[in-house]
Amino acid sequence: MSLPLKTGDDQSLLLSQLKEGDSNAFGSLYDLYSRMLLSNIMHMVKDQEVAKELLQDLFLKVWEKRESIDVEKSFKSFLFTIAKNRVYDYLRKVALDKKLTQELIANTIESYSHTEELLSFKEKNACLNQAIEALSPQSRQVYQLSKIEGLSHKEISERLGISVSTVNNHIVKSSKAVRNFLYEHGDLALALAVVALFDRVK
Repeated sequence: MSLPLKTGDDQSLLLSQLKEGDSNAFGSLYDLYSRMLLSNIMHMVKDQEVAKELLQDLFLKVWEKRESIDVEKSFKSFLFTIAKNRVYDYLRKVALDKKLTQELIANTIESYSHTEELLSFKEKNACLNQAIEALSPQSRQVYQLSKIEGLSHKEISERLGISVSTVNNHIVKSSKAVRNFLYEHGDLALALAVVALFDRVK
């Protein structure tokens, strides 16, 4: 259970307790700063799920480095410095992954001479089917209607009786989940070919 935080002296005490491994003090500091940090990270990465992951990573780093915290210095500045570094690391990785992905897609697509071959590959690929089956029922339905049947967001909204924004959320999350599954469980080059094909099929 986290403790109430009222004054600068309270924070200094909590930081001292945190340095000693007190999980309650850690919880109080998390409650105090997490919302502010999440908003700041979200502003930089423009993705709520990524922002939440980076926030958790940030506080994991705080816990791991708790013994090195200087209680005489601004803890807020310390947190925001870590947050900035986490975000920069993430953005660098995204840029590198994007470049690598584009190169692999280009190399892979060269191995296929016709769109029909890519379509056949999409339909028969067992790993892709497993990735789709791993989605939640509604996400799977939305994903199939969008990526396989080629319906627009509005058409899916009308067919399923859900809002267009809900359709979009399902597609974004399910697309990410399918890509991750393919990368983790399938041949990377072939997985990228599937991703490239889906990006073309609207």
